[in-house]
Formats: sequence, C-alpha cells, structure tokens
Amino acid sequence: MFETIIHWTTAGLELAGIFVMAVGTLLASLVALARATRGMASSHLYEWYRQTLARAILLGLEFLVAADIINTVAVDPSFSSVGVLGLIVLVRTFLSFTLELEITGRWPWQVRPEPAAAAAATDSGGQAEARGDRF
Repeated sequence: MFETIIHWTTAGLELAGIFVMAVGTLLASLVALARATRGMASSHLYEWYRQTLARAILLGLEFLVAADIINTVAVDPSFSSVGVLGLIVLVRTFLSFTLELEITGRWPWQVRPEPAAAAAATDSGGQAEARGDRF
C-alpha cells in the first residue's frame, strides 16, 4: 500500500515536471510568435524567449528532482540507488545553476546589485537595465 502511494506520488510529480516544461515551451513559443508578428525587435524577442524557456525548464526540473528523491528515499534506499540519485541530482543541479545564470545573468549565490548601482546605470543611459528589462 505504502509503495503504491509513493509510486503514484512520484509519477504525479514526474508528469507535473513534464507538463510544466511542455506547456511552458508551448506558451513561450506562442507568445514569441505573437510578439514577432507585432514587430518586436528580434534581438529582444530572442533574449525573452530564451529566458522564458529556461524558466519553464528550471521549474520542470525541480519537480523531476523531487520525484527522484522521494522514490529513492521511500522505495529503494540501497547504496546503488542513492548513488544514482546523487548523480542525477548533481547533473540537474548543474543544469539549474546554468539556467539561473541564463535567466538572471548571475549565479544563484551572487548578490543582487544595490539600488544605488541601478540608479547609476540609469544615469549613464542604462534605463532598461536598471528596471531589470533585458528584452
């Protein structure tokens, strides 16, 4: 009974991860297509599209990692399954970090720029950067 609940839970989380990535990709593609037809600059559109896809993938990966952790800890806590889980989490963590860098332009452990630095960027003509608009 317990293993059945765990299997259904992990299957649900895996489906949620796949769903988030698929729907995120579809919605981002549709919005990008709509923006392209309205004449949005291609460089800005490309940057927005990449960041939006990265967000969808990042969120989907979080669901998949949660499913792997629950399945390994609750169903098969052997040394080999924990080792495989460790490798999976390592690869997905690396992907998460690189996607975070893609989305925000900095590593997750880096501090956000101070508001004074944003004001200085505005004074030097970087108004879009100060608002956080990278597209």
